[in-house]
Amino acid sequence: MDFSSLTKQLSIGRKKSGDLVGLDIEAGSVAAAEVHVNGSAQLKAAAVRPLPPGVFQDGEVADADGLAEALNVLFSENKLSKRVRLGIGNQRVIARTLRLPAIEDPKEMEAAVRFQAQEQIPMPLDQAVLEHQVVGGVPAAPDSPPQVDVVVIAARRDMVATFLDPIRRAGLEPVGVDLAAFGMIRSLAGASGRGAPAETEAPAEEAVLYCNLGSVMNLAVARRRACLFTRVSGIGVEGIVGRMVSEGGLIPEHATQWLVHVGLERPLAEIEGDPQIVSIARRALEEGISGIVDELRLSLDYYGAQESAVPVSEVVLCGLGSAVPGLPARIEEQIGLPIAAVRPGVLAGYDDVAAARLTLPLGLALEG
Repeated sequence: MDFSSLTKQLSIGRKKSGDLVGLDIEAGSVAAAEVHVNGSAQLKAAAVRPLPPGVFQDGEVADADGLAEALNVLFSENKLSKRVRLGIGNQRVIARTLRLPAIEDPKEMEAAVRFQAQEQIPMPLDQAVLEHQVVGGVPAAPDSPPQVDVVVIAARRDMVATFLDPIRRAGLEPVGVDLAAFGMIRSLAGASGRGAPAETEAPAEEAVLYCNLGSVMNLAVARRRACLFTRVSGIGVEGIVGRMVSEGGLIPEHATQWLVHVGLERPLAEIEGDPQIVSIARRALEEGISGIVDELRLSLDYYGAQESAVPVSEVVLCGLGSAVPGLPARIEEQIGLPIAAVRPGVLAGYDDVAAARLTLPLGLALEG
């Protein structure tokens, strides 16, 4: 499949029967979840493989050769399907919500979106992949016609290409490119921290803030399955792991394991292991969570200031950071909203750390 037709699937993918692997790449690991689709979706296999330092940084590919090699090993060892749907989430993907007249003709709507996006999207649109989705309507007022809220996603073409090259070199077939946040929503929209389906539990006028605490922080406000707002922050687990690496002399994989082992709940004296490493891990977490909370507050304030904002009723976490004991509770104390780390039911057979990491690629494999 050529580049132009592939990138047109940035937010809307093809629905095909057969096996599809959702693929999510982070600074410390690459995760894949294979789903068989034939009327319904069934998880067939899933796997996570650590990435060497420097292969992936700040949500982007830094070493194409290293990534291609890691992907080749991951898919070969776990006998995963070669058909992949990739998730992308970094600061060179821009999302904006536009309020436009309700236009029925798709071509006219596309032209209106592109015209408005020129002022709202801070990148040359001739160098970008641009997609949009209507997420809500505004009733007609006596002095104005009906309007709609449209989420517009733009991604740099050259950035997308840096992902596709090592994927193809690993012998894989990229059949779709999706916004990572959309995969997160698909994976988690059927469950909330209240323990009931979000579609029936939360009032229709309320929204949920989904947050993937990975190497970077991927945020999305959604009402049911409609994404109203999304943002990627460079503040995530990568910085916390980096501090463990520099101060504790650990490799990233071991640093991550220590962070989950130490957590934020137990007194340091009760935690087994090298006291110095335990102390470094706790200090890195305590200081790292401050930045995470600040970013969540900033994102909620920015979203809430938008004309089309819907009240947020709760925060649902996934990703590696959500598996750190005590971290969700600590965020809840400071944010003032109910917060829960949620795992899709089909991942119940995996340990919590693996399930947290596999949540996003599972949603990518489910398609739109």
